Amino acid sequence: MTPANETAVTLEVNGEGHDLRLDNRCTLLDVLRERLTLTGAKKGCDHGQCGACTVLLDGRRVNSCLVLAVTVDGCAVTTVEGLAPDGGLHPLQQAFLDHDAFQCGFCTPGQLCSAAGLLAEAKAGGEALRESAVREGMSGNICRCGAYPHIVRAVLEAAR
Repeated sequence: MTPANETAVTLEVNGEGHDLRLDNRCTLLDVLRERLTLTGAKKGCDHGQCGACTVLLDGRRVNSCLVLAVTVDGCAVTTVEGLAPDGGLHPLQQAFLDHDAFQCGFCTPGQLCSAAGLLAEAKAGGEALRESAVREGMSGNICRCGAYPHIVRAVLEAAR
């Protein structure tokens, strides 16, 4: 029997199923970091303003600090750890390396997940990404080091 303040939840995280019993107040970010030990998504502002916790939820970009984990029962979550199959690098990860699109690295996982979602959105819409669209699409992800020009160039390269 599940206590009144807990709910049984099934999540698919990076292709792996997880049956969990969670406190109803627990965020997706806390489940990823504390229960599943996936520490790529960062706890930055805890208010959905910095994007450091961005993950893909059924392919869409979300700030995992704002999502109650019990509301995503049965959903597929992709974190930075799951972007690239078979232990290689995702094209975005390679582009970030090639363009020096990170300095301290704190925001990088959220930037990568946000960029992956942006590329998927552009592909689904059949549109080519322009610099202004990348800047707008990535505006919810703050880089405290100011690597924005490098990030934009990396996303544009990966889009090609």
